[in-house]
Amino acid sequence: MSMRAAVQSRPDDVRLRLHLAELLLDAGDAGEAIIEIVDALRREPTSELGRALMIRAVGEIGPIRVGMPAPAEFDWDKAEEQLADMDNPLNLFGPLVVDQPFDPTGPIPAMPAVPDAPAVPDSLAFDVVSSSVRLADVGGMAEVKKRLEAAFLAPMRNPRLRAAYGKSLRGGLLLYGPPGCGKTFLARALAGELGARFLPVGLHDVLDMWVGGSERNLHELFVTARRAAPCVLFLDEIDALGHKRSQLRDSALRGAVNQLLTELDGVWTGAEGVFVLAATNYPWDVDGALRRPGRFDRTVLVSPPDEATREAILEYHLRDRPVTGVDVRALAKRTRGFSGADLAHLCETATERALLDSASTGSMRLIEMADLVGALDEIRPSIGAWLATARNVVEFGNTDGCYDDLRGYLKREKLL
Repeated sequence: MSMRAAVQSRPDDVRLRLHLAELLLDAGDAGEAIIEIVDALRREPTSELGRALMIRAVGEIGPIRVGMPAPAEFDWDKAEEQLADMDNPLNLFGPLVVDQPFDPTGPIPAMPAVPDAPAVPDSLAFDVVSSSVRLADVGGMAEVKKRLEAAFLAPMRNPRLRAAYGKSLRGGLLLYGPPGCGKTFLARALAGELGARFLPVGLHDVLDMWVGGSERNLHELFVTARRAAPCVLFLDEIDALGHKRSQLRDSALRGAVNQLLTELDGVWTGAEGVFVLAATNYPWDVDGALRRPGRFDRTVLVSPPDEATREAILEYHLRDRPVTGVDVRALAKRTRGFSGADLAHLCETATERALLDSASTGSMRLIEMADLVGALDEIRPSIGAWLATARNVVEFGNTDGCYDDLRGYLKREKLL
């Protein structure tokens, strides 16, 4: 049996793995040796032999250099010749001069003719994907998962029980909360739990410059969802696509909101196996007609992660990085008010600090607690502005009680 096969059969044997790394160094393969050494140090960070071999391996590779070679000088003369060539397919409007000076007192040149609008295609390409994510993959959020199970998943999984109680599936689910707290990830997890395809859509997928184009795209989107059933159609940033029409009197988006309302009514009355989810940071900007019973009438607050969830998120983002001596629980206590995206940025910043230090010294080292603490001094929570707006909405705009769950969160965090 070869040495590599022996290591594969006994992956937790640190001394055997380091022996393989030493043989690789002797054979002049420092790159492969570093891979084995890093794996060994993950399992036994205090190994003196591992650190000694790492210093030797980095020394054989040479110092790490940061930077990129300067780009070659652009040939302006050649570019002018190409653009002046009337046979060049890139030359649509005649000869051009690249660096012709602008004369503010000269005549205004005639604008080229605007091409006609493109023909309406038979079908639009919307990416429908499968989701392997489950709710068990979502760190923490016990209360959110409980509400999703009661309001959405349990009726879906039990059609006989649903029929016995006369429970209707008409209506959609609206996830709301501050940015970077996992709403899209939760939507993927819901699709995975249902065993359905996942069709994520944003404003850029729908908005069109031509009159009627946005409405056509919305219709084609729902047609695609029906063809891909069972399918979870996820409308991200629904406040942009379904903004209050009272604020869109002279906007082209007003027609898109009307079309969205029509399509939602159609999908819940004539389509089996199409589940519509939406997410927004600002539910108070969503048109009221979208939130009436029978449409997005069920809402779930995805709040900033609590301490247990922050610990799970930090462990997730550090699990594939070479770390040593990191106290994740202590970091979770010090990151109150951080979103999931903030915690990912914290881990990335700490990694950059260790990488740049290794690059400057020419000696690779592991990510330590000091790197994360240093990164923590540089980063501030990104959801402060959202919390300020949410507090005002709860205090002055919660007359119907639709933001009682948000009020409860703000009170628990002593922000209200």
